[in-house]
Parts: sequence; structure tokens; C-alpha cells
Amino acid sequence: MVGILEAIRAAVDLDTDYRAIPELDRYEVEGLDEEDDLSELSPGARAAAEAALDMRDREEGLRGRMRRGLLYDSEDEDEDRPARKRRLAERAAEGAGGEGEDEEMIESIENLEDMKGHTVREWVSMAAPRLEIYHRFKNFLRTHVDEHGHNVFKEKISDMCKENKESLVVNYEDLAAREHVLAYFLPEAPTEMLKIFDEAAKEVVLAMYPKYDRIAHEIHVRICNLPLVEELRSLRQLHLDQLIRTSGVVTSCTGVLPQLGMVKYNCNKCNFILGPFFQSQNQEVKPGSCPECQSLGPFEINMEQTVYQNYQRLTIQESPGKVAAGRLPRSKDAILLADLVDSCKPGDEIELTGIYSNNYDGSLNMANGFPVFATVIMANHISRKDEGVAVAELTDEDVKAIVALSKDERVGERIFASIAPSIYGHEDIKRALALALFGGEPKNPGGKHKVRGDINVLLCGDPGTAKSQFLKYIEKVASRAVFTTGQGASAVGLTAYVQRHPVTREWTLEAGALVLADRGVCMIDEFDKMNDQDRTSIHEAMEQQSISISKAGIVTSLQARCTVLAAANPIGGRYDPSLTFSDNVDLTEPIVSRFDILCVVRDTVDPVQDELLARFVVGSHIKHHPSNREGGVASLEEVVLPNSSDVPPIPQELLRKYIMYSKERVRPKLNQMDQDKVARIYSDLRKESMATGSIPITVRHIESMIRMAEAHARMHLRDYVVEDDVNMAIRVMLESFIDTQKFSVMRSMRKTFARYLAFRRDNNELLLFVLKQLVSEQVAYQRNRYGAQQDTIEIPVKDLVDKARQINIHNLSAFYDSEVFRFNKFSHDIKKKLILQQF
Repeated sequence: MVGILEAIRAAVDLDTDYRAIPELDRYEVEGLDEEDDLSELSPGARAAAEAALDMRDREEGLRGRMRRGLLYDSEDEDEDRPARKRRLAERAAEGAGGEGEDEEMIESIENLEDMKGHTVREWVSMAAPRLEIYHRFKNFLRTHVDEHGHNVFKEKISDMCKENKESLVVNYEDLAAREHVLAYFLPEAPTEMLKIFDEAAKEVVLAMYPKYDRIAHEIHVRICNLPLVEELRSLRQLHLDQLIRTSGVVTSCTGVLPQLGMVKYNCNKCNFILGPFFQSQNQEVKPGSCPECQSLGPFEINMEQTVYQNYQRLTIQESPGKVAAGRLPRSKDAILLADLVDSCKPGDEIELTGIYSNNYDGSLNMANGFPVFATVIMANHISRKDEGVAVAELTDEDVKAIVALSKDERVGERIFASIAPSIYGHEDIKRALALALFGGEPKNPGGKHKVRGDINVLLCGDPGTAKSQFLKYIEKVASRAVFTTGQGASAVGLTAYVQRHPVTREWTLEAGALVLADRGVCMIDEFDKMNDQDRTSIHEAMEQQSISISKAGIVTSLQARCTVLAAANPIGGRYDPSLTFSDNVDLTEPIVSRFDILCVVRDTVDPVQDELLARFVVGSHIKHHPSNREGGVASLEEVVLPNSSDVPPIPQELLRKYIMYSKERVRPKLNQMDQDKVARIYSDLRKESMATGSIPITVRHIESMIRMAEAHARMHLRDYVVEDDVNMAIRVMLESFIDTQKFSVMRSMRKTFARYLAFRRDNNELLLFVLKQLVSEQVAYQRNRYGAQQDTIEIPVKDLVDKARQINIHNLSAFYDSEVFRFNKFSHDIKKKLILQQF
């Protein structure tokens, strides 16, 4: 009873809450409609007003106001409720299916990013996000324009259809700029996203060309310019099922095989057609029993209705220049499907975008004793790294700096001085390597007779003369370089070899060093240590620049368009100047004649030069010591050779870009070349070669001179070969030829060809050369007479004047005042008419 009374009392208290309080019962005037003529709407008028408001909300929603998904909507909970399906069906029946469907099912961008706790892969597989992605990508393809206002994909699709292709290349950067949510989802769930993209692209293509599906049943979206490039050796479990971009050299590839895509089977008992069964990459799907007659088989493939697709497997290996010292290059298998097959061949350097996935391999489990998956890259886009790609990386500032550098009158001397700046002297080798880096112009008239444009160089001489260092320097500065040694290289390792694939058991072709260095430089150290049989295998590669294979039923030819730089030691270790080049080196005439430039390096004893060399080496070590990187140490300018210090060197990075630019953009022509001069020098060289028997001079040496003239013109970014280029080529050819002679013949030959050898040498350099010859004769005389060398060498001025007149130099006063004269510790005694050199 007490409880009932309490309840009644509480109810009375509640009624007091609703009593009138005039002081508090006041409303804000703002936003209040105070008109008195309000009457309740009839049900029909209310329905009409609500319909008008719905129409307004719908139109504003399509124009970018808050769309569905920002506020709570009961339909969000169940996207596929029957009422919604019925509305869509009614609209479709009335012919308003298109826009109404877009409008009903479209998701806001915030809602697409908010994955409601799902993973990206789960989210993009759901119906609503999938449809939103589909519409957005379709809209992107239709409306994306470049900075000039051109519709990008309209032109791309038009070009693709003209060539009957199936691949539409989409730049990831453009996608990220316009649709950043799609660009975020794509690397995380590439398989699902690319499937949606392919469907959207097919619809856009068929809207432009309705009957194109008769030519291409599928359109494949290829993604290029993915921002992050992964190295092959850095691929880990983290990258599984992700879209990755990597690069490497194709070492081997299988033939193009048909792969089952969608398969149908015939039941042998009742002839019922089973299927279709869609095959996955990893396992074969087979029917269990026939639904018609319930038999368990046998079933055979229905050849007519089964759909195949092209399949090719290739192996890519890390580029030789990117492998760390002492590490084996890693390789990965990549699978090419559809129209990507045969887009590259062994030896090509490629950039590969694809899905890093795993496939089950039972043999790995047997070997490791626990389950291990093999990994493979499902290729999506392939681009070949030609020289053009490298030039495309040059900025406008780089091109301006390159053109400005080419305007310098002494750019040739500056380039020669910039080659291997950490090595003292050896101007002839630096000149030869610079010409080899720039290279001549290959000719192939009508595709019938091919003449190479690359310049081959052989360095031969005493140990400790930096031959290998030169090769190592070229490996760093050349855009594509492969370094190998004669002792560790076999014939097939240099060219190509055929081996049986461990899984498919079919014969595959593997590329060797010369094929991997295609359009680059191949350096072979310890060239004399190679077997004759192995050395013979590179004959064809050096002249025809191709490698022919005929093994295990494979008859083919691979490209090996590369410059060959070789370093060799003479027989017995040291070069004997009293013998000819062919007696000093254990190389056959055919291989020697294939080298355009022969550089003989002699380690001669010269007290002044030896002291300068020692200072240079010590100064170099001091300057580059880790503790002295900040500076405060004497510059190396003081100890650099005089003939290489009078021109400022070019920074190495600019030199690399200069070589890259000139090789791609400059094509020197031979219209203005002095043919008579080349013919005359060839005739003289043949005559001398027959008399001395040092090295054979063949027709190849005419081509060598032409190639060197083209390289010198390219060095100056000239479109035509001029007289200076021919003179430089003749000078390099003669220096190469004279260096291979016996010491006794060398002097007379220098006299014979003096006018050619004097090209581009200033008078001081020539006079210094003559003076050094006089000093060496005097030193030899003192040793023979007194058994020892004196501290001061005296040369009569008259002897130098006589020698100078022979090379048409009559005024020596400038030479006596020059830096070169003092630098080599010479002094001029006017009273005694002597030139003194202090040791």
C-alpha cells in the first residue's frame, strides 16, 4: 500500500513539470516563422512537398553536396535488401537504369577510404566498394586531361586499337594525382584492383569502338612509373601479393606456351560437355563426376571450346653494375601472359612491374625438409631500358651544361684530362679510352652488310702500370658495363650457353658477359690468361658484334654490340722493347687485328718522372684519407702532370652525362672527310708493317681510323667529321702502331711520321719530348763511360736547336720561360749555352 501511495505522489510531481511559467516560456525570434496563417497540409500536399525535397536533395547530391554515406541511412546496413533491388528493377524497366543506378549505388570518397575494419583485399572484393572503384576508374579514363587540355586516354585507346593491341598503359603518377584512393588500394590488392580496372577499361574501349571485342576479348591495364623501385635482392615476405617494380637483365626465357584459361571437358560416356572450369596459376581444376550420367570419367578436354592464353616464363638477374662486391647476383622468375610474351629477349635490361606472388613447389620442400614456397613475379608491365631512357632522365639544366661545355674550344683536351684523374700520366691510354667511351657510328646499309661502330682497346705492358685501374674506372663511368677476368671466364661465360631448364626440362638459352653488355662496355682483365679456345669464341663478337649459337637443336644469333676493353701482360711479365709486339704478347694475329687501338705501357726509369709520380701517389693518399676529408690539405693540382694540369678537368658526374647525351643525340656524318689523307697513311702503314713485322695492318685499320674520327667529332657534339677529327684519328693510330715497334725502329718511324704525330701538340710539349730524348742519350753515354750517372746532365743548346728545326720550331725563348721547362727541373745557362737538368 505504501508503494502505491509513493507512485501516486511521484505522478503528481511529474505533472508539475508541465505547468505554465511565463518567464521561461519564451522562444528565440531568429529562425522562427511567426506567420499566423499556418494550416495543416493535406496528405497529398505533404507527399508532393516531400517528393520536391527528395528531388532537390538528389540533384544537390549529384553536384557534390553531402552524398549517401556521410549520415546514417538504414539502407547502409543491408545493401541488398529486396526493396532496393525492386526499385532498381523498376528503373531499369522504365529505361532510366544508367544514371539512377550510379546515383543509388555510388559511395562517397570518405566512405571508400573508411574500410570499416576490413583489410584492403577484403574491402575491394565487396560489391559496393568494387562498383565505386569501377565507376571512378571509368570516369578517370574518360575525363583525364594533360596540361595542354588533351584527353590522354582517348588518344592512347585510339593508338592501341590502330595496332590491334590489348594493353592500355596507365601512368601511376596520373592516377595518384586524380584518384588517390585507387592509387592507395592498387599496390595493396593488385590482383583484385587490376581485374576491376580491366573491366572498366574494356567498357570505355567498347564505348569508343563497339566491335573491338572481335579483335581483343580482353583489355589489360598496365601500370607504369610505380614510384618505389625494389632491388631483386631486397624482395621479402613483406612484398608478397603486392605490386612491385624492379629491374634486371633477362638471362633466359622459355618459348611461348598455351596456358589453359577456361577449360571444358567432354564426358566420354554420354558426350555431355562439362564446365567451364577456370584454371588458377597454381593447380589444375578437374571435374569429379558427370552431372548428366553421374559417371566418374574418363573426361577429355574439349579442344574447340577451351580458352587458352599465351604464357612465357623468363628469368631476370640483377644488373651487373648493381651487385655488391663478393656477392652472387640474385635472380627471379617472372611469368608473362597475354600480349606481354616476347616483349624482351635474353640480354635485354628491363624494368618490370608486376605482382610478387608465391607458388607451391614440392621439390623445395624435399630439399629443405619443411614447407617452402617458390616466389614468382606475375608481370603487369615491361619497359626495356635502352639508352633513350637514360637520356630522358637528363634535366634541362643538365642539357644546358652539356651544350655550354661543348662550346669550349679545348673540350677535347679537357675530356682527355678528366679520364681517370686519380692515375698519373698515361695520356695516350686516356685518349684511347675517351674515344672508346664515345664510340663511332655503326653502319648497316639495307640490313645486309653491318659495320660496327664500337672501338676496341687493348692495354698491354708492364705490371704496376694501372691497367686494371683504368678498366675499373671505365666500369664506374660507363652507363652499362660488365667486368670479367680472363682467368675466371670461360668461352660460354663470355658468349652464351644452352642448358636444360631444371623444371620444364626444355633447352633454354642463357646470356653471357658480352650479351649482357649489349650497347655498353665489356672489360676483360688478364686477357692473356685465357685459353686459346675461349679467346677464339669472342672473334665473332668483336667484329660482327653478334654471337651465333648452334647447340642442342637451338640455332640462333644474339646481339653483342659492345666495346671490348682488354688488359694483358706480356710473355714473362715484362715488356721487352727490343722485340716487336707480336713477339712480346701471346696473342694470335686475328685477335690483335680486331683491336682498333693498342696501348703499350712501359715502366721506364726516369728520375724526374719517378719523383713526380711518387709525390702524386703520396699526395693522393693524404688528400683522400678519411680523416682529411674536410680539407686543409695541399691540393693535388701541384703534382699533376704539366700537360694535364693546364686545362681544368670536368666533374665526373657531368662527364658521365656528357657521354650519355652525345652517344644518343649526335650522329656525325662523313661528307667532308679528307679521303686522300686516310688512303695515303694506310698505304704508308702497310709498307712499314711489312718491313718491320710488328703487327699486321689490315683493312680493319681504315675502319678504325674512321671510327676514331667519328668519336672525336661526337666528343665535340659535331654533326660532321672535319679535318681536325681525321688528324686526331691518324695521330692515335700512328702512336698505337709506333708503340708496337722495336726500340731501334721506333725513332726512325717517329721521324717519318713526325708531321702527323705533331697534331694538337703545342710546341712546348714537342720540345720537351725532344729534350728528354737528348737527356736519355746523355745518361746512357755517362753510364757506359763512367759506370754511373752524374747528378747534373748538360745538354748543348745547339743540339736542341737542330732537333727543333727538324719539326719546324725556330724560336725557343718561350720554351725556356715556360712552366713545363722549370717543372721538369731544367735550367738554361745563357753564358755557357747549356741546358742543365738537376737530379
